Amino acid sequence: MSLQELADAGALSKGHLSNIEHGLATITIDTVEHIAAALGVSPFCVITFPTDDELNRIADLARKLSKGDHRKLRKVLEERTTHEPPASGVVRRT
Repeated sequence: MSLQELADAGALSKGHLSNIEHGLATITIDTVEHIAAALGVSPFCVITFPTDDELNRIADLARKLSKGDHRKLRKVLEERTTHEPPASGVVRRT
């Protein structure tokens, strides 16, 4: 996608996008949202970089999955992060 095509799809000016690209303008949340909509991705995808850290690499891989696989992955992650280990053999009764 060219800069002009992105500008057109995101209802932004090519000059503004060029200024952001060259560090001459600061990107705003509104612009991130327009770019994301033009690309058909979430704003999170626009502002993360897979090479920065492990979490961003995981997010980049997750972006490539189908929506059905997104649900499966979310369930697995929820199970792994909300699972509490069983109590140390002590059963409490009320």
